[in-house]
Amino acid sequence: MSNTRIQVRKNGPLRIEGTDIEIVDAEGRRFDLAGRSVVSLCRCGHSKNKPFCDTSHNQAGFESDCPARALPPPAPKPA
Repeated sequence: MSNTRIQVRKNGPLRIEGTDIEIVDAEGRRFDLAGRSVVSLCRCGHSKNKPFCDTSHNQAGFESDCPARALPPPAPKPA
């Protein structure tokens, strides 16, 4: 099992660290990460390299702070 960590960065991207990261598009095709074990995904919507961050959030003035919290239990699946 791989050990993957996703960090929600204040006013920035989602930073993913792991030994076996797989990112796929809507059709399930894999992005070639060229062996990277760290990637950052855009949250601001301004990156010219989506889904990856190109630091456009700095110029766009993107602000978002997401402190950790517990999620409610998932809704039961219909029988």
